[in-house]
Formats: sequence, C-alpha cells, structure tokens
Amino acid sequence: MGESHEVEIVSSDEYKARYGAEREASPLSLDQVNELFTEFLMAVARPRGKGRDGDRDLSKRLRDHLGSPPTDRPVVKAAYAPYDLPNVHLALERWFSANGCSYELVGMRGGQHHGDLTLGDILDSADRYDRFVLGAVDYAHLPVSPDEELACVSCGFYLGQEDDAWFAVLLRGPRDEYGRNKVEIEVLAQETEFANRLLEEIDALIRAHNVFRGQVLSFEGSEFGHGLGPFRFHRRPGLTRDDIVLPDGLLERVERQVVGVARRREQLRAAGQHLRRGLLLYGPPGTGKTHTIRYLLSHLPEFTIVILSGTSIEAIGPACALARMLQPALVVLEDCDLIAEARDYGGGEQPLLFQVLNEMDGLGDDADVAFLLTTNRADLLEPALVQRPGRVDLAVEIPLPDAESRARLLGLYGSGLGLGQEIADEVVARTEGTTASFTKELVRRSVLISAEREAESTQPEDVRTALDELLSDRDHLTRRLLGVGGVGEADGAEMEDIGDMEDEADPVP
Repeated sequence: MGESHEVEIVSSDEYKARYGAEREASPLSLDQVNELFTEFLMAVARPRGKGRDGDRDLSKRLRDHLGSPPTDRPVVKAAYAPYDLPNVHLALERWFSANGCSYELVGMRGGQHHGDLTLGDILDSADRYDRFVLGAVDYAHLPVSPDEELACVSCGFYLGQEDDAWFAVLLRGPRDEYGRNKVEIEVLAQETEFANRLLEEIDALIRAHNVFRGQVLSFEGSEFGHGLGPFRFHRRPGLTRDDIVLPDGLLERVERQVVGVARRREQLRAAGQHLRRGLLLYGPPGTGKTHTIRYLLSHLPEFTIVILSGTSIEAIGPACALARMLQPALVVLEDCDLIAEARDYGGGEQPLLFQVLNEMDGLGDDADVAFLLTTNRADLLEPALVQRPGRVDLAVEIPLPDAESRARLLGLYGSGLGLGQEIADEVVARTEGTTASFTKELVRRSVLISAEREAESTQPEDVRTALDELLSDRDHLTRRLLGVGGVGEADGAEMEDIGDMEDEADPVP
C-alpha cells in the first residue's frame, strides 16, 4: 500500500484570501491551468516535508549557509559575453583571495534546460518541487593562450563569508545547446549594497587581469549555429623586413599607418590628433596581403589582435567592444569583399559591410584601435567606403610582383636549395604575372619532385619540371587558385590564411 496523503479542503473565502479574487472573477488561461495542475501533481507525488533527500536538498543547504530562506534575499546579477567565462572565473577567485574570504563551492543538478531561468526561478523550483538539488560542480575546459587551457566553473554556487556577511554567488557559463549565450553572475546577500560592491569589484578585476590582453585571437562560430563559440588563440608571428617582398616604399607606408601611430601615440594625443585609424590592403589573391599583416603583428607585441574572417565578421560588435576595453588593439577584417553585398541577419536592407563601417566609427577618435581590412575586390568595397568617409584613412594596393620582386621571392622561398643564377633568371622570365603564392608552390613542388627521384638535392631540372607542370593547360585551375590571372579570373580567397599564422612564421620551405 502506498503512503496516504491528507487533502485540505478550503472554503471559497479562504481560496480568495490565498490566491486573489481576480482568479474567480476571470477565467484561467490554458497556461495557468497547466501550471496549477503541475503544482497539484508535484504536491501529491512529494508532499512538503516528506521524501526529501537531506544530503541533496539545495534549499536547505543555502538556508543553512545564509541563516534565512534564500527566497527572502534579494538577487543582484551581472552578465558578460559568452567568451568571457575564463575572465569571470578568474576574477571570482581573485576576489575571494584578495578579500580573505572563505568559500565552499557546490554544484547543482536537475532542470538541465535552465538556460532561461533566473536564480529566483531556480530557488523557487528547488524549494517547492525539488527540481534542483545539490550535485557536482560543472567545469568547462577553455583555452586561455595558444598552449594553455583553464578549467572554469560553468555552473556552481560559491557559498562565501566576509566578516559577518554570509552570501552565495551562482556562476553560470554559456550553454549553446539550450540557447544560453552569456556568462551570468547572480549574488544572494542580506544587503543589496554588498552584492553591488561585489559585482563592481569583479568587473574591475576582469578589466585589470583580462586573459585576452596582448593575445592574438579569432572568433569561432558556435557549433549549434547561433551565438559565438570560444576564441581560437594564435602564436604571434616573428617576421622581419627580410621576410617581406613588396615594391620599394610600400611597406614603409603601411608600417607608418599602423605601427608608427602606435609608437607616436603620446605626441599625436598632445597635438589633438586621433589614434583610431583604418587601413585597406587590396590586390589580387596570393600577392602577400596576409603575409604583410603577419609582419605588422610581429611588430605590435603589446597589441591585442582580434581576427575576423568569413561569417565571423558578423561578430564585429563584440570585436570592437573587446578592442575598446583592451586597447591598444588591432582588428583584422579579412576578405571584406565577401560581405560587401551580404545583408545583415536582422532582415534589414543594409549590407553587412555598412554595419562593419558603422562599428568602426562608433569607437571614437580617442580609441587606440587600428582596423586592417583586406580584399581581392576593391571595386566592391569602394561604393561603401565612399558613402562612409573617414573609416579608412589609407588604401594600399599590393600588386603582382615585378621581375625584381619575383627574383627576391625565389631567393626567399628557395634559400638553401643552391639554385644557380641561370635557372633563377629562367624562372623569373617565365613567371611574369604570377603571384608570391605561385612562387612558393613552385619551390615546394620542385623539392617534392627531387624527393620522388630520391635525389640528395633539388636540381635545376626539377625546377623546370615543376614550372612546366604549373604553366601547363591541365594546371589552369591551379594557377587561378594561386592567384595567377588577375582579379577578374581569381575567384577564391587568398591562399594564405591568417588563422594558420603560427604555421607560417618561417616562410622558408
């Protein structure tokens, strides 16, 4: 026989006093009926005071710690971007350490779809239905540098004490699978002033000790198709001027616009000049736009670098917010022509590129933030740039290499092969109109051919064979993919990908 339950019968006057006369005056909605019926079933299945597991009772644990029912305490909360979980986690640990506060960390189980529930909702469900109970703390292992991961609390209560103040902090990270795209801290404390002070100090610690400061990183899209995923960290390149092959004077113009302003920021500020600047690198694919960016990154060691390319350019808003907080910063927007005619995701008429330009303008002149845009199709960008003047201060064409540049490229990528002057002159003469990517592939293929015949070194005939293949009709598409043929014929993005910059630090094959 199951346990019998007592049923309380109340009069209509008592019902009105408990639930309000308006329920009798107006019919209940279907949602209200469902809610009341669910409460009835839960009450029958587990009457109050019976069937609770005391060791897992979340409400009791919080009540014992706080000294009063948690539902009687005010809740103060703050929210952060989904990628900020490592910063929030570390800030909480630093706050407890700096204030000499002891704390116990406990987890929560139940209601796995609690992404849209507030702490108040969770406490109410835990108190009335045991929907939430004590459990293990949830952790997320997230990168904080190219070589390091951090185990961050993604769902857990910090039960803390400062002097005579007993409080609880709930930290929850993003859960894309449930539509939760933020990091949230909620504080239960006796005094609202204490909770506000705690959150203000946490925010200051996040800004002062941000793990993204001085890093090279790119946004990753969420695997669930909405929101932002974690950052991908990259090693900062280590390129010198000898690694860059451009026409005389061109690199100096680019370097002055980006690196020069950074070095002379104090003089510019004193003269009332703005620091925010925009640089556009344009030209055929494979000519070295991305390689030039790597060089600039090598000479901005104190800058935070945020890279956006492809669909991640829609994250321009968060990228600019991050750059503003962590300035000096550089925001790299690769292949902007791909979004020149792409519409935004809100159903509007404005091209996504206009949103990018508006975000650039919104930072203000005093922001020490540089924007570096690249494109293979300047003709698609020009109308938008003309309609939004002032966002880009300098446009520089990265042209196809001339004969002198092609000779330098062959010497750069083929150094150590011992190629003679005769074959070098022949290659330069036969490769007019080709790109730096073409020369790089030519050297790689030459080395491969010599390896296939198990030779001890690459010979001029290997180079001629590789060049004949690349210039043959059957490799017509290969040449287009390497940027040969000019803007009108090259459909793909530049062969080099800044996202793989750590693999390209040494340009010599």
